[in-house]
Amino acid sequence: MSTETVDAVVIGAGPNGLTAAAALADAGWDVLVLEEQPQPGGAVRSAELHPGFRTDLFSAFYPLGAVSPAFAALDLESHGLTWSRSPNSFGHPLGPEDEDAVVVARRAEDTAADLERRCAGDGEAWMTLVEQWNRVRSSLLKLLLSPFPPVRGSTSLLRALGPAESLRFARMLALPVRRLSEELFDGEAARLLLLGNAMHSDIPPDAPGSGVMGYILTMLAQDVGFPCPVGGAGALTDALVRRGEHAGVQIRCGDRVTDIDVEDGTAVAVRTAGGSRVKARRAILADVSAPALYGKLLASSSVTERARADLQGFEWDTPVVKVNYALDSPVPWRSESLSRTGTVHVGADSNAMVRWSADLSTGVVPESPFLLFGQMTTTDPTRSPAGTESAWAYTHLPRGVTDDESADLLAERIDAQLEAYAPGFRDTILGRTVQRPADLEAADANLVGGAVNGGTAQIHQQLFLRPAPGLGGSRTPVGKLYLASAGAHPGGGVHGMCGWNAADAALQDQRATGPLRRGLHALGRRVMS
Repeated sequence: MSTETVDAVVIGAGPNGLTAAAALADAGWDVLVLEEQPQPGGAVRSAELHPGFRTDLFSAFYPLGAVSPAFAALDLESHGLTWSRSPNSFGHPLGPEDEDAVVVARRAEDTAADLERRCAGDGEAWMTLVEQWNRVRSSLLKLLLSPFPPVRGSTSLLRALGPAESLRFARMLALPVRRLSEELFDGEAARLLLLGNAMHSDIPPDAPGSGVMGYILTMLAQDVGFPCPVGGAGALTDALVRRGEHAGVQIRCGDRVTDIDVEDGTAVAVRTAGGSRVKARRAILADVSAPALYGKLLASSSVTERARADLQGFEWDTPVVKVNYALDSPVPWRSESLSRTGTVHVGADSNAMVRWSADLSTGVVPESPFLLFGQMTTTDPTRSPAGTESAWAYTHLPRGVTDDESADLLAERIDAQLEAYAPGFRDTILGRTVQRPADLEAADANLVGGAVNGGTAQIHQQLFLRPAPGLGGSRTPVGKLYLASAGAHPGGGVHGMCGWNAADAALQDQRATGPLRRGLHALGRRVMS
């Protein structure tokens, strides 16, 4: 068995792992990243599935990436990353016959004028919401993305709004998105803007937590748009790789970690399928799912009975089915406004979204699925030849339904849904590729059963409860071992903050105050147990 020693081993070269590695290397650490797949990127990769058409295989639009403190600190633009945006951020037709779909334009004033045209008062309400966002933006993002408890974010938010308004704002964020949209707007079109964005997660529209998701994504759409990397999602990974290597990070692909060695309660090394053992002087950071870390990489003797019991309650988000399209012409939408829009929410008014969510909760493959549809060439003209469109659509199967037969049935219903909103859509298809839950997991082991969020985004598995009670945050019960994936707070989305927070925890624990910090953290875990 070959053995080498580094300061830190990062398991997994997804965006969180690469972010963590760069942060540690910037601090002078000797860092090795080990990745199971033949190339880095995790769920941030692209490929040419049809000649001349560049397809994002997993994630595609990155509003959270555009405002990520981690990505900003790494200055990825200096390492080749360029963002591109569509003329309109996103749109949401009211139904298949809608020839005048509502969209979020680049300028808030233009969005407001369109909403006012549809329903008197909604334009002013939109501008009020945007003005509020501008006041809370920095504080709220700090609160939501920083390690828990987010003391600085909470303090700055309180300072920005004042005590009374902060309470009202907290209530607003606690609302289910359906109730939130009804309180903010009188017209259905404006309400759909919030509702559609809330459905980017697996939180039902009548459940607490959905309002936060709808509010943040809708305001980010108006603020920074829904940007994508020029050249494909893989360009973001390429920038992260170059940034890490610039700082001295080593990245080794095709090298799967099978075990983490623990001695006297401290992680000391990893073992790989190829027979290597890599010792870590200072830390091991795992950009893997929480169940994989605690249930596979660690021996049962290294995980307490209480922790194993807590992980039994870990809940995955709903499985994804994704269909990629190479189209010989732009999508023939009934509504011309959608032709200039990068992201389109297809297939549901507010009541239909509730019915769709109920199907997912009751094990029914939706007959009329709600879709997220991405027009990538509209957003980034480099994705396919002029006059064509590289596009994709994805939706969800019920939780626990991951078989290929159900996935193929849902993919056919995706085609039918798009044909209803864009008559003649099927005739534009040059190439079509279906990614089933099994395909997604085979390409990235973190996407278990086609779950793309690292675990449900519902409130019972967020903040200090992510991934489980007593295991919240990036620090683990094992010394010098950190969870650096979307299984830890702040969870899913491509922003790198899970890796950034894990790296920060590792660096803090190496400082003079590290023993005190670790002691307080261990005390907190005992209280939770």
